[in-house]
Amino acid sequence: MEDKSHVLFNNLLYSCVDHKQRSNESFVPEHALGYITAGEAHWKTNDGIKIFGAGTVGLVRRNQLVKSEKVPPPGGEFKSISILLDQAFLRRYSAEYKLSPAKNYTGDSICILQPNPFIKGYFDSLIPYFESDQRVSDTMVELKTREIIELLLSADPTFYDFLFDFSEPYKIDLEAYMNKNFMFNVPAAQFAKLTGRSLASFKRDFEKIFRISPGQWLQQKRLSEAYYLIREKGQKPSEVYLDVGFENLSHFSYTFKKMFGMGPSRV
Repeated sequence: MEDKSHVLFNNLLYSCVDHKQRSNESFVPEHALGYITAGEAHWKTNDGIKIFGAGTVGLVRRNQLVKSEKVPPPGGEFKSISILLDQAFLRRYSAEYKLSPAKNYTGDSICILQPNPFIKGYFDSLIPYFESDQRVSDTMVELKTREIIELLLSADPTFYDFLFDFSEPYKIDLEAYMNKNFMFNVPAAQFAKLTGRSLASFKRDFEKIFRISPGQWLQQKRLSEAYYLIREKGQKPSEVYLDVGFENLSHFSYTFKKMFGMGPSRV
């Protein structure tokens, strides 16, 4: 099976796979704009599953928990082009053009763009760079990054606050957040950041609420959810372990048996 999903030039990424593939990462640290040229992308958030088909252009806000899966069309390949818009570049861009401070962004964290011939043309213009063996220069990558920022702002002025709101997550209800997001397999430091806390205050607040450490609680919560999905929903262990936040089936089976006294296949 061919996998070309690691063709990366600075912040430009071309993905091409001929088999269904889950992402290894559940955390989106920087704004990302992506164009799907073939196949589908399935994104699972705590609001459910979103399916993006060929021709879709989506903009994802930084600091999001997402499980993504690339699904090729029958007999074909999944293909997409993405560009990361990181905070360092956007801050430099904002300072260079003396942009006024953005408002706190409160809109959707995942935006599907309306069809736009200029943005489609932009992504089409990137394809030759990925098809060539020649390395793209840093100067060209910067020019293409500046170009897409201008195109986004021209397409929808509300993207100004989306892109240039540099505020960090504020302190939120820890119990509610963890109960909604326990299935995302990210380090405690990421959960701390997303709930507006330092790692030390996250652990302190967590144990005050749950009377147990974050690691222990996450494992018990994920195993309990897996038990429910297998027993009540009839799902297979091989379908469940990734969905509830485990990375390895054998480790999942071992910890499941340790907690419930039987392997998941016997439930």
